[in-house]
Amino acid sequence: MINAVQAALDNHGIDDTVREVGQFEPRGMVGSIFAGGMIGSEVGGAFGEVGDAIGLAAGTLGGMAAKKESSGLPMHMLVGASDSTIYGFAMARGGRRHEPHDLLFHVPRDQLDVKVHGRVNVRVLELIDRQTGSRIELEGSRIPITHSHDLIKFIAGHAAVEAADAASEEGD
Repeated sequence: MINAVQAALDNHGIDDTVREVGQFEPRGMVGSIFAGGMIGSEVGGAFGEVGDAIGLAAGTLGGMAAKKESSGLPMHMLVGASDSTIYGFAMARGGRRHEPHDLLFHVPRDQLDVKVHGRVNVRVLELIDRQTGSRIELEGSRIPITHSHDLIKFIAGHAAVEAADAASEEGD
């Protein structure tokens, strides 16, 4: 993933070196999928087991589409960080190992406050511009293959990640 994002930066003419990359979704995507699936399953369940299964699938897809539309961000993103900047790219159709093309955001790290929140199955990463208060809110899976944890540690520090995880275990 690092090589893919580095190639994308090079192709955009950005002279920087990516040190860490993780796969993310817009904040709230997992919750939207869960809620949509639950509602769809309930409605479809009125038509038996097959209706339940079809409702679950349709509700899940509907929840994902609604969240994508409301956030203005694509469903899957690669977020990379150098020592000075954080870059967000829409993930390429071929997956996270393929070079992304659409640069969604690039923000200087020295202008950001970074917050990390632990949830049951995701970590939420908030990038907050100190001057404007603008936020980029992302969630990364706890599944190691996404490397979202690695990127969050690189940006926020190991202690911030551990504090967020401890707070989520306490029910915060």
